[in-house]
Amino acid sequence: MNDILPDQAPLWEFFEDTVRDWLSQYGYRNIRMPILERTDLFVRAIGEVTDIVEKEMYTFVDHLNGESLALRPEGTASCVRAAIEHNLLYPGPLRLFYIGPMFRHERPQKGRYRQFHQVGVEALGFAGPDVDAEHMVMGARLWRRLGLDGIRLEINTLGNADSRSRYRARLIRYLEGRAADLDEDARRRLNTNPLRILDSKNPAMQDVIAQAPKLADDLDEESLKHVQELQDLLHNAGVEFVVNTRLVRGLDYYNDVVYEWTTTRLGAQGTVCAGGRYDGLIAQIGGKPAPACGFAMGIERLLALLADAGNAAPARVADVYVVHSGESAGKFAWNVAETLRGKGLSVVFHCGGGSFKSQMKRADSSGARFAVIVGDDEVAKQAVGLKPLREPGLQAQVSADEAARIIRNPSFSTT
Repeated sequence: MNDILPDQAPLWEFFEDTVRDWLSQYGYRNIRMPILERTDLFVRAIGEVTDIVEKEMYTFVDHLNGESLALRPEGTASCVRAAIEHNLLYPGPLRLFYIGPMFRHERPQKGRYRQFHQVGVEALGFAGPDVDAEHMVMGARLWRRLGLDGIRLEINTLGNADSRSRYRARLIRYLEGRAADLDEDARRRLNTNPLRILDSKNPAMQDVIAQAPKLADDLDEESLKHVQELQDLLHNAGVEFVVNTRLVRGLDYYNDVVYEWTTTRLGAQGTVCAGGRYDGLIAQIGGKPAPACGFAMGIERLLALLADAGNAAPARVADVYVVHSGESAGKFAWNVAETLRGKGLSVVFHCGGGSFKSQMKRADSSGARFAVIVGDDEVAKQAVGLKPLREPGLQAQVSADEAARIIRNPSFSTT
């Protein structure tokens, strides 16, 4: 878990502002869920035999009432819980998004932390492949807007529950025949969550995975039609993708379409955005059955890509740094600073005293475009000294209102 320092924060703010504007273009509305939820919400939604629940979730017992609570490891279960609890689906389908911290106790690596941040996007109540396609087109648009390239879309379909049940039986029989080649994780998952074995990154498991039976052979007609219509929509939108029949997601609630946006620039863990359909989740945690789909993207990973690409957020600096000397000048300068702020300007008021020379050094190093200077002479004339710090021009003595006009219109010369 790490701090985000003031020099780093502008890139976060730039990214979050970009994301909010991007999501508003598609009609998604913000929802904010608590960081703490009851542990059983995630056990039921994500799956008891998953890495997240077994190894990574931070849980504790509230000593006040004995209730087991968890720091949220992902946002979908919380978002669906909130939609059910507040009857948000009663008027009809809805599009939601959230931005915030998640928590998983996993091995830290580049772009991955135990407290990490995600943008989550959920479309609740939509059944067709058009919303799946919308989510993928949205991703492609965001990468272009951020100036990121080399992010590849991989898609797959897990079919419906009956398809997966048939495939699961075939997969278990195959893996039991290769028992000697399975690693410890695969042996542990063999009879509980065998599809997750296909997602193993262990090099020693790759031959076993390559020769495993394919889920596509057990898919039902409806799932095949859904994924074919999705592919047609992506082709029509000009979004490139590859079909990865080994792609599964690490959360049990997924069905039918799943996908990942991946890059080779972040090492072995190259997924920056992933999602899919979870049509059974709403009913699973107590709501009226309804289809749903969504995705989440890791903010730290995307910021690492932005930094690697040399992208920097525009620096945010004040318009004005107010320099003053003397008790009466300080009081007058304080009022001038408030007047300028009232006219929409960003103003830093010098605190802590010091000579004019030292204050001007602070003004220059602050990055502010102008210094407003107040001394006894300015107080007597109810004016301010206005000195450009980044643009040509001489210091001039003007009223606070005129100073505001000049600062807001840099072409207005002080010469």
